[in-house]
Amino acid sequence: CNTCGTKLIMKRDGIDGFVPFCMNCQTFKYPTFSDAISSVIFSPDKKEILLIQQYGRKDNVLVAGYVTKGENLETTLKREIEEEVHLEIERFMYNDNQYYERTNTLITNFMAVAKDKNFKLTGEVDQAQWFSVEDALKYIKPNSLAQHYLKEAICKIDRL
Repeated sequence: CNTCGTKLIMKRDGIDGFVPFCMNCQTFKYPTFSDAISSVIFSPDKKEILLIQQYGRKDNVLVAGYVTKGENLETTLKREIEEEVHLEIERFMYNDNQYYERTNTLITNFMAVAKDKNFKLTGEVDQAQWFSVEDALKYIKPNSLAQHYLKEAICKIDRL
């Protein structure tokens, strides 16, 4: 138990099935995970997509970041885009979400339209570049969540 240290047992909790339970605290201990956002950032005319490289890797990915305590997803989305590439967004919409097991994170992806194309790199991003929609599909990290989100966003571009 993360509260008292007692060894947890598995106990049935209604429709949730068997869940870790602390006999001492008399509470169910549901698994916790992190929350993050990522964003497919479109140019104002929606003909280009911004991809970034960071942490010394050469893979092209999407702007992303963790939700901090007290934030909602919209606040996190705007903050991360501002922090990583100094862009403001005109509008955005939900795209998709996936659980990423490697980091135990639920990642919610958004599509966003930038007010302009004048990004500025920060210490968090090594490189950034606008790609045509077709080229973004070619150069995004293959077999990644970023690629999945990008494909989904392109199918929904007319709704944004």
